[in-house]
Amino acid sequence: MRAGGLVLLAAAAAMVLPLHTSSVAADGDPVTLVRVPRGGIQPEAVVDARGVLHILYFSGEPRGGNLFSVRSTDYGSTFSAPVRVNSQEGSAIATGTIRGGQVAVGRGGRVHVAWNGSDRAMPRGLVNPASGQPAAPFLYTRSNADGTAFEPQRNLTRRSYGVDGGGSIGADPGGNVYAAWHALASGGENGEDHRVVWMTRSIDDGATFTEEQPVWHEATGVCSCCQLRLFVAPSSAMYLLYRSATAVTHRDIYVLESNDDGRSFRGSQVQAWNIGACPMSSMSFAASGSRMFGAWETAGQVYFGAIDAGAARIPRPIAAPGEGGARKHPRLAASAKGGVLLVWTEGTAWARGGSLAWQLFDGDGKAIGAQGPAPGIGVWSFAAAIARPDGRFVVFY
Repeated sequence: MRAGGLVLLAAAAAMVLPLHTSSVAADGDPVTLVRVPRGGIQPEAVVDARGVLHILYFSGEPRGGNLFSVRSTDYGSTFSAPVRVNSQEGSAIATGTIRGGQVAVGRGGRVHVAWNGSDRAMPRGLVNPASGQPAAPFLYTRSNADGTAFEPQRNLTRRSYGVDGGGSIGADPGGNVYAAWHALASGGENGEDHRVVWMTRSIDDGATFTEEQPVWHEATGVCSCCQLRLFVAPSSAMYLLYRSATAVTHRDIYVLESNDDGRSFRGSQVQAWNIGACPMSSMSFAASGSRMFGAWETAGQVYFGAIDAGAARIPRPIAAPGEGGARKHPRLAASAKGGVLLVWTEGTAWARGGSLAWQLFDGDGKAIGAQGPAPGIGVWSFAAAIARPDGRFVVFY
């Protein structure tokens, strides 16, 4: 449904889809598995201040498909009818797993979405001097003030090009919206070791954005086909996880922290990994009260750790139990009752699906209960997780 270039949500909001769920056990167990509506892949989930669950997912041709948004007021037992987010057909991408959409909810429940544009996405980015062609854009849209429409998509890149690994988005209750990605500087040098993490900020709920700026002074480079992740904490502190590409082979995980609305960051290396290839990995954050956690992948194993807030450190990485080797795409959820759920994929690779796995941890990082597995992670996909107020968790896949 379209009118005036906007994707209308009003009728869809009143429609409810039936349950798409597959529980690991009986009601009351700590983890419930729920299928993404209509066979969607690459779910991203966030619960807003009103307790409404928002899920963003991809559907269609992996090289040029669409993003859809659904809502739930019962943590995934039922969903609103899906509404397309991108205003141009086929302008989102799922190929490679790490370039898809990201979602954040800001002031007044407004939904903000950012994603890497497909090869045919418009508007295009700056010209890539190596090819002489306009580069792929990093696209953004938001719902309107009434939550009844998504606006036409916009490109946020103005002084950077070569967007590859996925970017991210965050928002706070004060109307600030932040988008981050990694790319090369226009007029600068080429190569992964010259890639930069960029960020742009809006102070008017996404109506306008500043020109992007580099977020950190350290010349670490950025792994070109790895995703970064941005997160705005309940305290309004901001965090970034990304993988470096220093001297090409030093593909280490870094955490950055800002306490001045993204004007400056400090950071530290979390975990080293020397590899002469791009692992196409992704990261995750979760928060509960003052507790902040980050998750990442290194050498086929997935890790998470509590963030030392104010010091930009993750001093104690915790590995998922058991043997690693083919573990990717960690996702986190943190409960107000102290538990942390780490979710990841097993056996996924280029153009190959795999299995879902998970492990519960207590507040001290000790594994508790049985570790999941479940088949059914589709090609190019991963899972998303949320914590319920009652201390239980829901995993969408």
